[in-house]
Amino acid sequence: MNALYCETAGAGSPVVLVHGWGTHGGIWEPARDTLAANHGLYIPDLPGHGRSRDVGAPSLDALTVSLEAIAPKRAVWIGWSLGGLAALGIALRAPQQVKALVLIAVTPCFVQTRDWLSAMPASTFEEFARGLHQDFRATLSRFLALQVGHGEAERAMLRNLRSSLFEHGDPSPAGLAGGLNILRDTDLRADLPTIDLPVLVVHGARDRIAPVAAAEAMAARLPQAELVLVPDAGHAPQLSHWPAVAPVLVRFLASHG
Repeated sequence: MNALYCETAGAGSPVVLVHGWGTHGGIWEPARDTLAANHGLYIPDLPGHGRSRDVGAPSLDALTVSLEAIAPKRAVWIGWSLGGLAALGIALRAPQQVKALVLIAVTPCFVQTRDWLSAMPASTFEEFARGLHQDFRATLSRFLALQVGHGEAERAMLRNLRSSLFEHGDPSPAGLAGGLNILRDTDLRADLPTIDLPVLVVHGARDRIAPVAAAEAMAARLPQAELVLVPDAGHAPQLSHWPAVAPVLVRFLASHG
């Protein structure tokens, strides 16, 4: 297996920034510009995304192995959506390597089950999976649209996301499918109480992909969690509402980085 592409920036205590499904590390540009003044940043592209072209990760375990190989020791891990699941996986697999976690728009179980309704309906998820094989560009565009609200700032963010999505080439179908499989198959609810680390949970109050109730339930099960809800934000508060999210991250990193 080839190594993941990983951009580095800044200097200081290490922070790993892990993007979500269908995007690439470039989505962290606002955070990079702010955090690099005091932290050494490691920004990987997930398997099949961005510049990690020929890397496979068919499971969460395989993904965490790939990330662990490029990450520094004792870092703060910041993960968005699928990237947050990966960060949780690292904390479970190698807790000695993780100083703290920041989970942005993360749910421990992405798809609804009988006892977990605060998630994406299985039928909606399967529509995305089918669409991926029929027209992955249209499917990615639709998924991005679900992540934002209806304000002008979020519509502008959506335009920027769509324009930058393929700047490093098309994501590989295998990488996209692998990411969806991880979202479909992963359920970390029972593992959350064992993650005894400082955790900042940041969630958009209007998230249409991962409902607020999922973030509240996750934070309640994590022994050292702090939950911050971002008013009016959707599934990407670190992009649509960065001026509100930035001071929260800076404060958390000053305490735990």
